[in-house]
Amino acid sequence: MNKKYKNYDIVMEYAKNIIEGRKVACRETIQMCQRFLKDLENPAYDFNPKNAEFVIQIIEKTFVHQKGEDMQGYPLRGRPFLLEPWQKFIVYNLLGFYHKGTILRRFKEAFIMIPRKNGKTPFISALAWGLGLLERISGAEIVIVGALLKQALQSFNFLLYNLQQMGEDKNFRILDNNQEHSISGELGDGYLRIETIAGNSDRMDSLNTLIQILDELHLYKNASQYNTIKESGKAYRNSLCIGITTAGDNMNSFCYNRMKYCQKILNGTVKDEQLFIFIAKADEDPETGEVDYTNPIEHERANPNYNVSVSAQELLNDAMQAQNDPQQRKSFLAKSLNIYTSAMKAYFNIDEFRASDKKYNWTITELAKLPIKWYGGADLSKMHDLTAAALYGVYNDVDIVITHAWFPIVAAHKKAEEDNIPLFGWKDDGWLTMCNTPTVNYDDVIKWFVEMRNKGFKIDQVGFDRKFGREFFLGMKMHRFRIEDTPQLYHLKSEGFRRIEKKVKDKKFYYLHSEAFEYCVQNVRAIEQTDDAVKYEKVEPTQRIDIFDASVFAAMQMLKSMQKSELAKKWLKGGE
Repeated sequence: MNKKYKNYDIVMEYAKNIIEGRKVACRETIQMCQRFLKDLENPAYDFNPKNAEFVIQIIEKTFVHQKGEDMQGYPLRGRPFLLEPWQKFIVYNLLGFYHKGTILRRFKEAFIMIPRKNGKTPFISALAWGLGLLERISGAEIVIVGALLKQALQSFNFLLYNLQQMGEDKNFRILDNNQEHSISGELGDGYLRIETIAGNSDRMDSLNTLIQILDELHLYKNASQYNTIKESGKAYRNSLCIGITTAGDNMNSFCYNRMKYCQKILNGTVKDEQLFIFIAKADEDPETGEVDYTNPIEHERANPNYNVSVSAQELLNDAMQAQNDPQQRKSFLAKSLNIYTSAMKAYFNIDEFRASDKKYNWTITELAKLPIKWYGGADLSKMHDLTAAALYGVYNDVDIVITHAWFPIVAAHKKAEEDNIPLFGWKDDGWLTMCNTPTVNYDDVIKWFVEMRNKGFKIDQVGFDRKFGREFFLGMKMHRFRIEDTPQLYHLKSEGFRRIEKKVKDKKFYYLHSEAFEYCVQNVRAIEQTDDAVKYEKVEPTQRIDIFDASVFAAMQMLKSMQKSELAKKWLKGGE
């Protein structure tokens, strides 16, 4: 096969060099190369790189660089656009695998995640052109979607420049105005049309496309935007939806969750045979989530175009600046090393929480049997939003929080989509109950505390601000709970906040691996006060922190009880 296909050996050598350690690569890159070689042996697929070769050679023989300089500083403009081995590897995967005995391609979707300055935009533009010519007989309708029109136009301008360089611009219908940016034309035995649009365009719902290329996925607010574009290919059996991105700073976003899903596929914990994955990033410490961001090895792992379009020396210089100037660090991690960071305004590092939580594995049943005195807290919603409750206790110097949430089912679909809250995932995992009433019924929250007590949890008392739900306050008292009126004053809540913060840093904090709790932690924005107190709120209006807030209430209650106990001991000792 290697004699017949010009790039076959290049792709195979790329994959084997990475697997055997001759080429520096991150965990995900190694896993995807292992997946590729394993797929070659899979009897469910035929592997035929004929179409992949066609696309690669079309690009390399017809496309040239529009701008930029090589590593020696010489202009690239007008020079042949030659693909790197990793780019050929992507094309070989996307177009080489077929379901056994058919012409139906195996991969229907692709998730490509690489740092900036690795030639992402010209690559996807050239790929769109190659795919358009390949699929011309089917009437190739291709859309390149940028989160913003300015981003989408970079691809359009690169395509237009190359058509002009080929002298083919007169043979195509080119629309470049405020209403439309497209290139279309009859090709004798077929038809090709490539359009670039912004993600918020009114044209989204009317698309009917064979190939969809979605740029800058990290800017997509929710899955519905992605799915609307992907579903425009349903009329074609060989449709292909390619999402390409750099890491962002919102760990509650569609793109971050998509990345985590892809990592599960590469790990083998989830099976999805129609999704191709290419992720290049720095490796994170599996325990702490930290990145050795000044290490050139990590720079090379993250950047497939290392010393091709991305300078090793410039990366090192940026890393040193990020080390010396903390305000530059998150940007460097996200844009140059492809590491997802929490929002710039977020107070906590979620990796610290995960590292602490990972050390422990008690179940609800086991915790109910331990000699722990539990303290409750609740954060009740305004009518039809998220409500949360928590139990907080200490065992062997480890702080443990058990949380639960409620949401009215009539508003759940709308809020889950509008605000990108994974409510239904939390429900499936047992962290949330969908209320059948239009608003959260406080009796449901009281029932949870009763059920936890019946399971064996020794609940000493519950803290709650009665002015935010007098019915709940009275209902808890009717069920014989000791409930204390705890005003929501920041200097009081600071104690609970600081307690959680310290225990997390000491790796003595456990929250039963709750993704709902993690979601809320990532949305906390805190402002340090002069007296070491802290005021906290949510980073964005559409986010939620209620589960974390209920945990702070419960921690406050525990600290108040401990303080009273210490005072009582001192009083008794003085009386003696």
